[in-house]
Amino acid sequence: MKKLFLLLLLGFTLVGFSQTTEIPDPNFEQVLIDLGYDTAPINGSVLTANISGVTSLSVSSNNIADLTGIEGFTALTELYCFNNELTSLDVSANPALELLNCKSNQLTSLDFSNNPALTKLYCYENQLTSLDVSNNPALEILNSYNNQLTSLDVSSSNALKFLSCENNQLISLDVSNNTALTEFYCFNNQLTSLDVSNNTALEFLNCRLNQLTSLDVSANNTLIGLYCLENQLTSLDVSANPALEFLNCRLNQLTSLDVSANNALIEMDCGFNQLISLDVSNNTALTALYCGNNQLTSLDMSANPALEFLNCKSNQLTSLDVSSSNALTELYCDTNQLTSLDVSNNPALIALHCYTNQLTSLDVSSSNALTEFYCFNNQLTSLDVSANSALEFLNCKSNQLTSLDFSNNPALKVLFCGTNQLTSLDVRNGNNTNFSLFNSTSNPNLTCIYVDDAPYSTTNWTNIDPSSTFVNNEVECEALSIGDNAFELDVTIYPNPTDNYLFVEGNKNPISISIYNLLGAEVISKSNTDKINVSELSNGVYIIRISDGIGQTDRKFIKN
Repeated sequence: MKKLFLLLLLGFTLVGFSQTTEIPDPNFEQVLIDLGYDTAPINGSVLTANISGVTSLSVSSNNIADLTGIEGFTALTELYCFNNELTSLDVSANPALELLNCKSNQLTSLDFSNNPALTKLYCYENQLTSLDVSNNPALEILNSYNNQLTSLDVSSSNALKFLSCENNQLISLDVSNNTALTEFYCFNNQLTSLDVSNNTALEFLNCRLNQLTSLDVSANNTLIGLYCLENQLTSLDVSANPALEFLNCRLNQLTSLDVSANNALIEMDCGFNQLISLDVSNNTALTALYCGNNQLTSLDMSANPALEFLNCKSNQLTSLDVSSSNALTELYCDTNQLTSLDVSNNPALIALHCYTNQLTSLDVSSSNALTEFYCFNNQLTSLDVSANSALEFLNCKSNQLTSLDFSNNPALKVLFCGTNQLTSLDVRNGNNTNFSLFNSTSNPNLTCIYVDDAPYSTTNWTNIDPSSTFVNNEVECEALSIGDNAFELDVTIYPNPTDNYLFVEGNKNPISISIYNLLGAEVISKSNTDKINVSELSNGVYIIRISDGIGQTDRKFIKN
């Protein structure tokens, strides 16, 4: 009877006892409380029975430094713990784990040797120096970029479809066993060679910013995107890649490039090479082309009606025909040898850079969507932007322009029109306060600059010639035309414009001073002084008449 009683007592004790799992990090436990797996207050533990059956857990972005207790989640298949403060992570007690996202922590090592079911691993943006996935044959997605990896062995990951290991310190990488690979990103490492001949399913390859001197993609006929820029390639053959839609091979040492077999090509960047010719006549689907900074002497875009973006700057082009590209929104053809440019068939143009050429005329009246226009360093004698009401940025400096009118450009923010031959400049567009930069220097014959508010412009727009003055209208400009002659007194007035006082300086002492408004009415009269207080005058242009009792002279000044 006593033995039976003890057994019954023991059984009651076991039933009444509940096993717990230690949770030392209070932030981790708080998340478990929020998820309903634990109850307040925080006490450093959770009932194991509450977590042992959980299959998916998300504790991301909660300042967790210690994930001890994760071993109690024995049924876990998905774990999201990214954007925390973890320096270590042990998932050896989670053999059912299929997905792990531990990105953006401070992890220096990870052990997945006891996770054979793992198919998706996101461990990027940590401080990992090594990564062993040899016991993860089911792995399909591996994203490990932005770490400090010096080696990576994926030879056992035959199911791998997506591999991202960019921004590490890899000097070699073998993907010959990864025949299912469709996306491969290994840019910004130290690779000197790369063999993708066994990756016949490959659709996207980004190997930019390495030290590759050659790249063979002849076996990758399903390739859609190839990004091999910023290497040391001297040749590139894409004739076996008919599905190619995106090609970026800029900043290499290519002297030739044949894309005649790439009819599906949509975007291509081959800039900063040594190309002397480029034929895109077969690439009728092309919407964006960057071929700047090469040695091209000609470029035929007549077969590219879908073109929206073209950058052919810094070549040796003497002509450019974009008449077939009526969808073109951005054209950068600066720093060439163009003597003419016709954009009359490009009504969608938003940005036009044609500076540093030899253009003598340019008609942009059809490009009424234009917002950014740089045509400086040419030989333009006239420029009409009256049809470009959306224009925000204009640089037309260093031409031979004599007049400019921006009255139809209320959106204008930046204007550089210096180093021309301007005698007329009208910026009265009703929105001068929208300007952030204004420069009309080196136009010595420009007397009047017509603006919305002369005092405002005088205060805020200081990059003008000494001979130029801001005026509100033609009457004020005519008043400024009062000049000196040999019979006038040798006097100077300053500052001009002025806010408060006007000083008279010269070799004669003024006996009388009179100030007149533009209607001829005398508004101030003083005698025997060289300092006049004009602070009470309304803003505008005035005439000051100075007499020494024998001769007199008139000067114009502006009161702010």
